Amino acid sequence: MRIIPAQPGDVARLLAFREEAVAWLARLGTDQWQRPYPADFLLAAIKAGTAFMVMDGDTTAATITLTPEAEPGLWTEQELSEPSRFVNKLTVARTHAGQDLGGRLLDWAGDRAYRDGAKWLRLDAWTTNEPLQRYYLRQGFDHVRTLREGVAVNGGPRVSGWLAQRLTGPTDHGFEDLTE
Repeated sequence: MRIIPAQPGDVARLLAFREEAVAWLARLGTDQWQRPYPADFLLAAIKAGTAFMVMDGDTTAATITLTPEAEPGLWTEQELSEPSRFVNKLTVARTHAGQDLGGRLLDWAGDRAYRDGAKWLRLDAWTTNEPLQRYYLRQGFDHVRTLREGVAVNGGPRVSGWLAQRLTGPTDHGFEDLTE
């Protein structure tokens, strides 16, 4: 499998990919990602070079966004002064579930962040999705704190405020990395 930068022409594919994840999450009983994700937000991430796709042949197997900027209001000024990269929108296709693609993508993100000079790989997760939080803990992240109040970037109430981080470092993620 190879990891590539997403392109503007991938917006519809990635939005459909997210809808598949929304349906799966709903079947699991969580309200995560139930609000439609604005296509212009996704296009901005693609144009910024922060959205990536894992390809298995011609099939999109997973996606991740890795940014140098945090969503406003999540991390303290002291934390933001430490070199970090932030994981967003990590999604694995149901056809590729159970293959540890999410764990490998987190390893790739930590490796890339390390090569970019970041000390921390950070993320925020849905505050009510405890299985997801446990998943990140199993992936070596440490829970920092949970924010339950405030307003998210898209203007809605804060719903993704479970904060976690792990140190970056070189890893053998196993992807053919075509992102640089």
